[in-house]
Amino acid sequence: MSSYLNTRVSLYSGRLWHAEDFDVLLRASDDEMANTLAERGLLQLAAGFSNPEQPAIGSNDPLSLEQRIIAQTLDETRVLIRPLSGAARNFLIYWTARFEVTNVKTLLRGKMTGERSASLLPRLTPMGSFGRLDHQELTLAEDVSELLRRLEAGPYATIVRQARRAFEQSHDPFHLDAALDRAYYDGLAQRAHSLESCAGPGFRGLMGNLIDRINLVWLLRYRFNYNLPPAQVYFLLVGSRYSLTGARLRELAALGSPEAVLAELPLEWRTRLSGVPDIPGVFSTMDHIAAEHAVKVLRTDAPAITRAFAYLILRERDLRAVRAVLRGRHLGLPVADIRLALQRTPQEVM
Repeated sequence: MSSYLNTRVSLYSGRLWHAEDFDVLLRASDDEMANTLAERGLLQLAAGFSNPEQPAIGSNDPLSLEQRIIAQTLDETRVLIRPLSGAARNFLIYWTARFEVTNVKTLLRGKMTGERSASLLPRLTPMGSFGRLDHQELTLAEDVSELLRRLEAGPYATIVRQARRAFEQSHDPFHLDAALDRAYYDGLAQRAHSLESCAGPGFRGLMGNLIDRINLVWLLRYRFNYNLPPAQVYFLLVGSRYSLTGARLRELAALGSPEAVLAELPLEWRTRLSGVPDIPGVFSTMDHIAAEHAVKVLRTDAPAITRAFAYLILRERDLRAVRAVLRGRHLGLPVADIRLALQRTPQEVM
């Protein structure tokens, strides 16, 4: 099992992008785009240019691009989980559930606005073999309360239960989304905990970078963009055993400015985030740090599940950058502006 998965991860790692690969994509004409994407292993995205029966990626439907990117991610994850079993397999399957949680949000918003099923269903991302929800049935719910009850009786009951309580208290879409996000990542962290003893320090580092980044960025946004009180901010954060522990997050949420929060971070994070001007910059910097660690993991003989998770993190980061290029081209943005949007320094690819 380990030898097969390690071999597959090593082969897939050759698909990760270098800066020059993005230069090629930026220079490619529309006629060349399908081949350029296919040569880089992005078959789902290439199909959007080569198949006239499907919406083109450059069309006015941005969700078509998003759905194809997710389909690419699911295709590769499906291959990587084949030899896995037990906690490792469950972890990577749950990792894909992020996309189904997004579908849940779309369904809930649709019910809030009275959107009809016919217009709502095409906006849901097909999950293929990873799907656990009956979208058609869920769209038949009469209102948000009934939809939440149906969801709570299904496979994502633990995630939805907190969201239902948040909705009943405030009827605020923001709190509904935040509760769904927090519950999902709590579940991911719990599943990771059962793997850390066998998956090694590299795996713990991948999870630590992920959860710390999520918590810090959410804390800054909730506290200073949305002006939520400290207790409510803390309640919406993911339970953590990593650098930013629950106790430290509670202290940070009570501070009065973003600068004060950054000044009180652990030394490692404080050093790396020194001089970062805003919250998007915090996310970008921490994203770079996570990518650097993922590359290091790929270059080691870490357990196969750890290398597979590192690859998926880097692959999705590449796909986000490809999305930025394709959308920028569609909008006619200058190449210099698209390059700035990529924000891929320092280089993290193999």
